[in-house]
Amino acid sequence: MKRRTLLQASPLLLGLGNAQAQAAYPNKTIRYIVPVAAGGGSDMVGRALCERWAKVLGQSVVVDNIGGGGGVIASQNTARAPADGYTLMQGYVATHGTAPATRKLPYDAEKDFTPIGMIGTTPNVLCINTSLPSQNFNAFLDYVKQNPGRLSYGSAGAGSLTHLAAELFKLQTNSFMVHIPYRGIAPAITDLIGGQTQLMFPGLAAALPHIRSGRIRALAVTGTKRHPQVKDIPTLEEMGLKGFDAQQWYGVVGPANMPAPIVKVLNDSLLSVLAQPDFKEKLSSEAVELMPMRPAEFAAYMKADLARWTQLAKARNIQLDS
Repeated sequence: MKRRTLLQASPLLLGLGNAQAQAAYPNKTIRYIVPVAAGGGSDMVGRALCERWAKVLGQSVVVDNIGGGGGVIASQNTARAPADGYTLMQGYVATHGTAPATRKLPYDAEKDFTPIGMIGTTPNVLCINTSLPSQNFNAFLDYVKQNPGRLSYGSAGAGSLTHLAAELFKLQTNSFMVHIPYRGIAPAITDLIGGQTQLMFPGLAAALPHIRSGRIRALAVTGTKRHPQVKDIPTLEEMGLKGFDAQQWYGVVGPANMPAPIVKVLNDSLLSVLAQPDFKEKLSSEAVELMPMRPAEFAAYMKADLARWTQLAKARNIQLDS
């Protein structure tokens, strides 16, 4: 009789234990996975966030850099972790947008994660070699149309945002240019400057020093509004390419099925960090504009971004598994 009573009480006790654990959250170190090697813009964003987030949460938040596979290894680690709020990941456009749109992955970008909140976005910028005669977007588009197949564009690699942004440009302008993939953004920009390629869609942070030095010419930025660091450069939307909102974005996700109370603690504290003026100033060095979102809003953003790149990959027959 006592044993039966204990068994009947066990689920209730377990539920009470879980509720107490959630109420005490966080009570130990949080692991924050950044899906790239240490150094570079994405890592800086993660470290700047965790330094301030730890103070708001009153608990250590430790960055764990897991590079490799374009974020696949980090994403697998996160998806397989306990959904207790002590393993989080800095999801971004590659892990939850361009990669799942262009190749088969060992994780589901939507079902295997819990959206916590957006951090911010940075636009890509249409840049051309300075030897081209075009001084503005419209002149360049005319030049492209008059020289089909004679221009080539570089990218940071097949399936990267720099690749797909150019393919979206080709689709929306009904133009034809040759893709030259590189192993990373740096060599691609080097060849753009040297004239081996004629155009590119690098992220603004990577392109900005070369734009300011005059070594490449910027014609337009992606996104819905002009960027404060390059206020004189119009958006592609302004230039008539409606819906051209392709941007590098950074956000926070955790394993699927995280408890709602823990998600709320994390989102509330994340929004508190994003409201700090010094954090905004820090991320401006990487041309990141903060974009606070609640979990449901962030989930909708990621879903729409994945749908956009999936549709483009099908339209341009971009499938990188073969």
